[in-house]
Amino acid sequence: MKTITSRDNAQYKDLKHLATSSQARRKAGRTLLDGVHLCETWLQLRGHPEQCIVSETALHNPEVAAIVAGLEAEHAHVLCFPDALYAALSQVEHGVGIMFLVETPQRATPAALSVNAVLLDNVQDPGNVGSILRSAAAAGIREVYCSAGTAFCWSPKVLRAAMGAHFVLDIFENVELVPLLDGAPIATLATSGYARQRLYDVDLKQPVAWVFGHEGQGVSDQLLNLARHQVVIPHLGQVESLNVAACAAVCFFEQVRQNLD
Repeated sequence: MKTITSRDNAQYKDLKHLATSSQARRKAGRTLLDGVHLCETWLQLRGHPEQCIVSETALHNPEVAAIVAGLEAEHAHVLCFPDALYAALSQVEHGVGIMFLVETPQRATPAALSVNAVLLDNVQDPGNVGSILRSAAAAGIREVYCSAGTAFCWSPKVLRAAMGAHFVLDIFENVELVPLLDGAPIATLATSGYARQRLYDVDLKQPVAWVFGHEGQGVSDQLLNLARHQVVIPHLGQVESLNVAACAAVCFFEQVRQNLD
């Protein structure tokens, strides 16, 4: 374990830049996983991090101590910072005091849709994006495609909301969604409050590409027109529409229900 006590240390400066700048994370192709749950899930599903970062106080936490001991036994890189320096890196209030530095997976976009997938068209709220990823992973969906206007999936807020879903999904960012939908070989469904076809009347037993749009504007007209089905989720209460993350969860688990029947 290496202990760093100076704010002027080059490694610390690099980590702080990553912690506070989305642009820096995108450029570096790295991000920080903050908290025991995300770190343990990464270890279970992806292996060692590039670095493990802990606060001095966190070393007295049994869960953190176990993670650090396991990494040190396999000669992984562990950095320890005084609490004040660590606090400037973490965006989690009252966090435990451990984070991993990891590379964000870079994948080439497939030529065509072939399995259950989610397409996010300018979904801008990180909490919504994270919730959609979590629901998608729970429903057994494997692929997520994000337009350039969608929140960066590897940002701290999205990571926290997704609770480890990133590590079982193939996530593609800055994707042109129109070519994927145009002539897609699997069913494509876009949600719209103005659609006439009900979600529950569509056969979802085959692979489906779900399209969800901006929180206020919905799916763009161009993508709506390309989707094979435009569907609405019926509701009885006097509200205009569902939150996009709630809408996605209803859709995914209606597909699960149909496939379990």
